[in-house]
Amino acid sequence: MCGICGFIKFDKKVSDGERLLIEKMNSTLVHRGPDAQDTLVFDNVALGFTRLSIIGLSDGMQPLFNEDESIVLICNGEIFNYIELRKELQAKGHVFKTSTDVEVIIHLYEEEGIHFLNKLNGQFAFALYDKRRKQMFCVRDQLGIIPLFYTLVENTFIFGSEIKAILEHPQVKRQVDTVGLDQVFTFAGLISPRTMFKGIKSLENGHYLVIDDHQQITDVEYWDLIYPMGDMPMNGKPEQAYVDELETIFEESINLRLRADVPSGLYVSGGLDSSMIALKVSKMFPGVAKEAFSIDFTESLHSESVYQKIVAKESNAVLNQKIFYFEDISKRLRHSVYHSECPIKETYNTASLCLSEAVRAKGIKVILSGEGADEFFAGYVGYRFDKMREMNLIQNSSSHEEKILRNRLWGDSDFFYERNFLEFDEFKKGIYSDHLASSFDEFNCLNNFVINAERIKGRNNINKRAYIDYKIRLVDHLVSDHGDRMAMANSVEVRYPFLDKKLIEFSAQLPADLKLNDFTEKYILRRMSRSFLPSAVLEREKFHFIAPGSPYLLQNKSEYINDLLSYDRIKRQGFFNPDKIEELKKTYSQPGFTINAPYESDILITVITFGILQEVFFES
Repeated sequence: MCGICGFIKFDKKVSDGERLLIEKMNSTLVHRGPDAQDTLVFDNVALGFTRLSIIGLSDGMQPLFNEDESIVLICNGEIFNYIELRKELQAKGHVFKTSTDVEVIIHLYEEEGIHFLNKLNGQFAFALYDKRRKQMFCVRDQLGIIPLFYTLVENTFIFGSEIKAILEHPQVKRQVDTVGLDQVFTFAGLISPRTMFKGIKSLENGHYLVIDDHQQITDVEYWDLIYPMGDMPMNGKPEQAYVDELETIFEESINLRLRADVPSGLYVSGGLDSSMIALKVSKMFPGVAKEAFSIDFTESLHSESVYQKIVAKESNAVLNQKIFYFEDISKRLRHSVYHSECPIKETYNTASLCLSEAVRAKGIKVILSGEGADEFFAGYVGYRFDKMREMNLIQNSSSHEEKILRNRLWGDSDFFYERNFLEFDEFKKGIYSDHLASSFDEFNCLNNFVINAERIKGRNNINKRAYIDYKIRLVDHLVSDHGDRMAMANSVEVRYPFLDKKLIEFSAQLPADLKLNDFTEKYILRRMSRSFLPSAVLEREKFHFIAPGSPYLLQNKSEYINDLLSYDRIKRQGFFNPDKIEELKKTYSQPGFTINAPYESDILITVITFGILQEVFFES
């Protein structure tokens, strides 16, 4: 994993002063690539690269070029199937200069133009410049695991792995995007292409940009996960055949994600998903002891330490257990917001940051993690709620207006996702300042693009929810501000076996009963792991733990938090209603008050972290 940045000037060549600018932009990404940094300037193009050496340690520095240097590449990420692609390209006469994985991108481009992207199995964001055509392609991987941001200002296209690199450019103005703010309040977090910075966009997963010399920027979708219409029948295929096929793909995914020239480790939470990875790795590579890393919230009523230790023992892993005290939340909150570049809905990011610190301290650069199983195999409680509604065990008492809204958002007036949004709109109006509330319809995220309802319409409820969870929860939250950003803050690359392109495309075609069987979530994953997972982990009930949030911070009277939530500060910033915030503070400060229901929002943690975002990026 690395960091990339750059800009193209459409009206003139890059000046000598701007050579210093690209170095300054690049320097903001050193945490993503502490091993080496370089910049390249030619004609009207400036490129920056920071390297975290993982594959091709001695010869993998970028930018990379083709034979006549007419094609230039900077890439952040990994191409896991590079060995197979390299052999195919060599058979066609291509000569490779390095042993690094991403060089295959250049040779694939020479063969096919930009139409090779779905041959890549990996996690990546790259910029490729074709000097002959005077075109740049900016690409983000299919699942959006690696971030890429961009903007167009005053005849200049600017991009970067993180927004902080873009903000170094003097032409970029810093202004809050209130639609982005409303997205964070309404959903799990931001949804691409929206960011918290007006005019700066996040490239969507499975998309690429074409930037030509005439200031024309074209956004192209090259991949999305397409679910079948209606229900998928078993068609006489035995259940075991599906299980065997899944296990083969899962093992292939793990094999690919262990390709590295540096040591790799495992995140072990004690839950089903990370345990499956750890135990499968130990079965595939017996006798090889991996470093495993876990967080234990010792002050929580529910410690998972016992399960973490069981998994580590059964998988022959060396467990590095990081004890996370609640005071660590306030210590790391500012740092986590700096790296996520957005407000957050819960404090898990601080724990993730703490965990990656422990990984880096052990000298590990690559870690395997279990994200993705819940989204693609019906692991969240919402899937069970849907089934209960289908069985009339839960009443769907929504207004006519709410049903109209659902039809517009999801293509189904009866599909319930997380909450009644119109009721929540009224609540949000009370949270926002009078000035913002008066123009609420303009920045209400539900009145702006969310996701493509045509990709949901006509699907069964499991696949509807899976698609929404993937687009709204996974891409820009779990593997972005929570995953990539918290790991790369400490120069750690996280890889996700459950996010293999082949594996999730297989999951999309599964019959619904293999995902949610009666009320057993992730049924086929449980079937697959019977032969190697300890029964104590396999049979435990799904644990829904809410990280301690603003009630804890308020009840422990943090001076910094009290300042961020002070009446005068809230009023001065002008985004929130100070009287309503005072009311919430009183409620949240009551002894014993907790936020622990599924999908219940910690409103004040978003207000707190938005205040930190203001302090770090807008007021400085």
